[in-house]
Amino acid sequence: MTLSPQERTELETRARIYTSPYRDVIRAKIVLLAAQDIGNDVIAARLDTPRQIVSKWRHRFFLERLAGLDEQPRGGRPARFPPQRRRRG
Repeated sequence: MTLSPQERTELETRARIYTSPYRDVIRAKIVLLAAQDIGNDVIAARLDTPRQIVSKWRHRFFLERLAGLDEQPRGGRPARFPPQRRRRG
């Protein structure tokens, strides 16, 4: 996998920001390691994450580049009440 200089810079930044959500850091690290021609099994072992997750994020980056690493909308039933109207207690 080949990265442009801008992609590499962005991914290195994402991988270093420890205030970012853990998922964003791991996704960036997966792609950076993949760009070094490291296999999925080795990446999974280094990052202590399942091989299927490594494969998923490599594939999404390959198809969509940086935008593929962003969170996608999820399915499921919509909330019944807006968050500010929920009762507590």
